[in-house]
Amino acid sequence: MANSIRAGIGGWTFEPWEGSFYPDKLAKKKQLEYASRQIPTIEINSTYYRGQTPETFAKWAADVPEGFVFSVKGNRFVTNRKVLSEAGESMQRFFGTGLAEMGDKLGPIVWQFAPTKKFEADDFEGFLELLPESRDGVCFRHVLEVRHDSFAVPEFVALARRHKAAICFADHHTYPAIADLTSDFVYARLQKGEDDVPTAYPPAELDQWAKRARIWAEGGEPGDLPKADPSAKPERRPRDVFVYFIHEGKIRAPQAAQAFMQRVAS
Repeated sequence: MANSIRAGIGGWTFEPWEGSFYPDKLAKKKQLEYASRQIPTIEINSTYYRGQTPETFAKWAADVPEGFVFSVKGNRFVTNRKVLSEAGESMQRFFGTGLAEMGDKLGPIVWQFAPTKKFEADDFEGFLELLPESRDGVCFRHVLEVRHDSFAVPEFVALARRHKAAICFADHHTYPAIADLTSDFVYARLQKGEDDVPTAYPPAELDQWAKRARIWAEGGEPGDLPKADPSAKPERRPRDVFVYFIHEGKIRAPQAAQAFMQRVAS
């Protein structure tokens, strides 16, 4: 089961990690190689801000060991628009940057929406219809990270499930928490960590999140997380689980991911 649960961090270049996570004097060009051998996944955020190249994606994939998986954030020019269903050209440009070069190191693709973006069913369905299932022999898994309370409705859950896209569960102070299962994997971003806690989240809370991850991996639903459609009963089947310690408590995020993985492996 532990192989289907991966916990990681956002990016791998962060100055406060030098000396606290990375060994002293480790060259920056070696940071990805080192980090990928301490944790099993990393969410790439740079793709949200700018385009990459096939050579860059291929190098990232070559730097990490077998079994390691990246998640990749979709470009902001796709999601930061008034009419999402008109994002086709930007989306094609994003997928043309060479994502398929990552091969089996490519995990979920995260589509992040602004906190001001409200749920409009027809337009959002138009966006979901634009999401490609594969390219160049590489299959894609899509994650919807929504940040407005209007998405916490059964209609959004039904759309995501119809298009087999996962809804990102956000453990956040203001973003909506939507734990509905809509795909064959689970994606969670834990964003309430604190830098003065050695593992970002206190040990008891890490225990609780590890327990939830095991339930997800086994195909169940944690009973203590909110759903937008409590009446829906998704199919019970094993699921891959991706958990990222990110945003708040970032300095201790690597230690949080390591501590979490120790819990699910024991």
